[in-house]
Amino acid sequence: MDSTPGQGSTFTLYLPVARPDFEEVLRRRGGEHGDAGGAAGALVPAAAPAPRLTGGGRQRPRRLLVVEERPRGLLTLVAESVVADLAPGRDESGSRPPLDVITAVGAQEAAGALAAEPCHCVVLDLGMPRGEAARFVTALQGDSALASVPVLVHRGHRADPELEESLRSDARGGALEFLSSLDELRERIALHLSAEEPGDVLSLVRPEEPQRLAPPPDEQAPAGRTVLVVDDDARNLFALSGILELHGFRVLHAENGRKGIETLLNHPEVALVLMDVMMPEMDGYTATAEIRGMPQYADLPIIAVTAKAMPGDREKSLASGASDYVTKPVDTGDLMACVRRWLPA
Repeated sequence: MDSTPGQGSTFTLYLPVARPDFEEVLRRRGGEHGDAGGAAGALVPAAAPAPRLTGGGRQRPRRLLVVEERPRGLLTLVAESVVADLAPGRDESGSRPPLDVITAVGAQEAAGALAAEPCHCVVLDLGMPRGEAARFVTALQGDSALASVPVLVHRGHRADPELEESLRSDARGGALEFLSSLDELRERIALHLSAEEPGDVLSLVRPEEPQRLAPPPDEQAPAGRTVLVVDDDARNLFALSGILELHGFRVLHAENGRKGIETLLNHPEVALVLMDVMMPEMDGYTATAEIRGMPQYADLPIIAVTAKAMPGDREKSLASGASDYVTKPVDTGDLMACVRRWLPA
């Protein structure tokens, strides 16, 4: 980006598009400038294509494997939202394979899923306890048949920087991609699932990994604080989770009020709840009222998060027991200011 105050800005976007003369362009630039230079230096050749995942006649489903700490966790919901967006464009006649999302809890279950059927792409939670992420990557490195399967590694706030650096140094020809943003993860999943073969997408490799953003010291959340997000829309879940994780919170999620109450009872460490209002099975008003009926949660901060911004909605949320109220689309600054009011550093 080039920007001049009062005059305007010029944005240049480099696309990692393969073209027949790509290698020749790199060689020519290397000869002229001493290295690949510029945006081309940020690209690496795609890994060799894996054997086709389709059989004769109708194609078998294209599988995405998500490896995380619990069944249908946040990363699975992100993947399912991508598949839901891509599904309408699939050809039911069989010319384009359907998409399946498989969740595995830990390295052993993931290895079994890969042994059962091939996968087009893998999403891996780097923050899994007991070194499960490292065990899984080590298993992949030891199997040449899986060498070209792309692995999208999501590093949440629990990820160990030393583990990440170790995995980076051992990365198999760029097949590991490290992503801190859930939005970026979603985009990369869509790109890989849309590719004809697992190795067709150029890996996302940065010349120098920028330092991860963190809020100013006086705004940082105390380490280990847990927030429960209750919302039935996967996009809202990972958008809110991304904001909270950036500010140092651990995030749990539930997709309706009843599951929100179950999650709260199973996790006494929850320090604050972000509660959507309009949800199936049990809405946010009812869930908030039930939580307030439990003596142990009389003082638990519950922030209603809803698109309903009509006169009286704020009062209805507060009457059900909510501590505060923010509206969608959520403004990051307003949300974090509200959270910090109820969970001061």
